[in-house]
Amino acid sequence: MNIMIVDDEPLARSRLRRLLSEIAGFRLVGEAANTREAAAILQRQTVDILLLDIQMPEQDGLAFASELLAQQVPPAVILVTAHPEHALDAYAVSPADYLLKPVTAERLQLALKKAGLRTRAHNKEPSESKLSYQIAGASRQVDFARIQYFVADDKYVKVVFDGGEALLETSLQQLEQKYPDKLQRIHRHTLVNWQRFDSLIAQPESKYSLRLKGCSVELDVSRREASRLKQLIFQTV
Repeated sequence: MNIMIVDDEPLARSRLRRLLSEIAGFRLVGEAANTREAAAILQRQTVDILLLDIQMPEQDGLAFASELLAQQVPPAVILVTAHPEHALDAYAVSPADYLLKPVTAERLQLALKKAGLRTRAHNKEPSESKLSYQIAGASRQVDFARIQYFVADDKYVKVVFDGGEALLETSLQQLEQKYPDKLQRIHRHTLVNWQRFDSLIAQPESKYSLRLKGCSVELDVSRREASRLKQLIFQTV
């Protein structure tokens, strides 16, 4: 897989370059000191995974990652930073992972493995990018990017997506197993499309709700899942 490093610190780029040289299956195809240089490289070079610093002059990494999301098939982004306070904001741009400096070989290898699930080739798989359902006996499909959440509804599972909803003859557990890299459980009755995650909101009495991009409903989060989700959001090691 092709990798590019974007970091304004030469020593940080050198460390990542050295660590990458020890991991098989990945090829460094470019380095950039800022997002302007990175954009130029992306125009002429296929990049599967981007190791992207957050704090940089001119334009920061989060703003650049947000622009990349508008591409039809963006590279997977691994954010790299010395500042853990950026973790919550980072998930608004759907990174494959989030690394704290100084990056260790073990943590980088794990991040690259996770990013491999979201490369260009993976995004092109039709079985992963669409969900099939039936309405009045007719088979329909919806792009997974349009899906907001799934909720258990009596004997069925209701899927809510941009502009509509449908009932599925499946279970939440089966959906979790089929889309392990796309869905997160937030309640015994609810799965969400994690790429649509916006914020985790503290409520009175130590309760939490979750907000998704483009969704008008705040979803309840169980106390058990809230603890796990906070660890996921603030994962830095």
